[in-house]
This record gives sequence, structure tokens and C-alpha cells, in this order.
Amino acid sequence: MLEVNDAIEFWKARHLDFAAIFCRVGGNSALRCMETQPGELTGVMDEKLIELAKPALEKREAVVIELPIRNVNRAVGTMLSGEIARRYGGAGLPDDTIVCRFKGSAGQSFGAFGAKGLTLKLEGDANDYLGKGLSGARIVVVPPPETSFDPSVNTICGNVLLYGATAGEAYIYGRVGERFAIRNSGAYAVVEGVGDHACEYMTGGRVVVLGKTGANFAAGMSGGIAYVYDPEGNFDSRCNLEMVDLDMIADSADIKELRTMIQKHFEHTGSRKAEYILAHWQESLPSFIKVFPMEYRRALGRMNKEDAATEREGVIDGENRRIFRVWSPRAQISSRG
Repeated sequence: MLEVNDAIEFWKARHLDFAAIFCRVGGNSALRCMETQPGELTGVMDEKLIELAKPALEKREAVVIELPIRNVNRAVGTMLSGEIARRYGGAGLPDDTIVCRFKGSAGQSFGAFGAKGLTLKLEGDANDYLGKGLSGARIVVVPPPETSFDPSVNTICGNVLLYGATAGEAYIYGRVGERFAIRNSGAYAVVEGVGDHACEYMTGGRVVVLGKTGANFAAGMSGGIAYVYDPEGNFDSRCNLEMVDLDMIADSADIKELRTMIQKHFEHTGSRKAEYILAHWQESLPSFIKVFPMEYRRALGRMNKEDAATEREGVIDGENRRIFRVWSPRAQISSRG
């Protein structure tokens, strides 16, 4: 189907040799597609999961599945979640109806679009896109019990976790890569540390970070709430303050919600850091910062006069600049930009 255009006489083209491209391969090799390729989904782990989960899918009976996992196993749990949705719709199944326990290294998109009623527990580590589009499932990632390093300061999962999640829970005993929970609109997650751009464009849900964050936290965040553990008091320098306020955690509902999420994290992962914070709750609470989007605050009708004043265009040093109010646990800091 290819031929050289003889009309091309440009000097750069004269020295191009297309012999390798136009070479006719001898023997019985076909020159075009003569047979269909095998389906890409043949032999994937979810086929086995669906078979083992039949009692739950057909009779709503609880099942527990234990399997090893490798990084060639991608999007594990996604086809199984499709079966749950096909049979039971968006409501899914009761929590923990299908519990899958894995040991090893999970490939990309582990638990993507996980449906309600499915719990995925991974003892090992995971690649990028874990929990992408999470839709009600619970994902738990912990290091192997023989691990000698401190999980709270080591990376256990890759980048872009919980991208576009709408519901469900994730508890990760360790640090994760960049862009954690971006475009999250409903999932609840606890993690021990995150890379750059976490909670970017987040519109709903809750995120608790029990460790350090990278730069540009909460860029474009218009909904949901994040709680960040910041005993060093320098989180404001890594947070994008264009659309969020940083508040002390004083409201009783916020305190209860934060403690409940950390308690669940400890129960599911055995996190030593979560255990320490819970055991020293009164001393630890002032080190938490609430990241509260201004648009979300307005939608909840919780903007007071001082908050509203931050949105007015003021004249500072002869220029029109937007004024933002930033809270730290130790002092109120006003910044201009």
C-alpha cells in the first residue's frame, strides 16, 4: 500500500533510503491482517475472581478470596465490580460481601471503579492509578508484616491514586506519589504522606494526610475537606492558597470526623503513627490543619463577615490585589497575592 512519490525532488529527500520499509518479506508471511488477534482480556485475574465470587454475586453470600498478585495484574477488581453493578446497580452489595486479600505487587489501576460491597486488601505495594474512579469499594494497602522500615516515611503506592473517585474508602499505610485524590468527588481516604499536587481539583470527599505533603497541595480544590497533620508548622508554604482557607480544627463535628477516620485507618492497617496520634489525641489535635475550599464554605453558608472580606478586591500599595486569610495552629497569618 506504500510507494515513494517520484515528484519529491527536495534535496533533503534525495538521500533517504526506504529499502527497509518497502522490503517484501519472503515465505508465507501475510502482507496484511488475515486473522483476528486474541481478546486482550483473556486470562486476566478478574475472570478467576468472578468465578470465586459467584456465591456473593448470585446469592449475596459473603466470600473471602486469597490470591498472590504481580504487577502484570492490572485493573484487578474492575471486571468484578462491573458484575456487581450489572446485577445490583449503583447500590452494590453490603460492605465486605466480597473480600479479596492479595500478597505481592499490584499493577496499574488496582481497584479501579471498585463497587460497593467489594473490599480489596493488599499486603505489598501498588503501582499508579490505584482506586481510579472508586465507586464504593474499600481499598487497604499495608506493607508485609516482616517489613523492617518505617512505613510512614516510605512510599508504598504510585501516582494519581483515587483519580475521579466518587465513593468508597482507602486506607494506605505508607506514603504515595504525586496527584493523590485529584478530582476526588466523594471518597474518604487516609494516607501517611503525599507527593506534589495532592487534592488537585478535588470537589468532594475527605482526605487525611498523617505526614508530609509535596508542593501545590489543593490547587483548584473547590469541594470536600482535607485534614493535614503538620507538627512542624510549615504546611502553608506547600499549599496552593488560591481557592482554600487553612483553619484550626475547633468544630466538634470536624474533630469527631477526623478522629473516626484515623481510628478506622488504625483498625484496617495497624498504623503505628495513627496509634500514636490516637493515644496522644489532645496533644496532637492542634497540629492538624483543615483545608477548607472557599466555594465549599460558601455553599455550606458558613462564611462569616471576616471570611467574606477576604474576597473583596482591595487597594494595597496602589494596586488591586486579592487578600487571603490563612490560619496556622499557632498564629493567624495574613498573606497577600
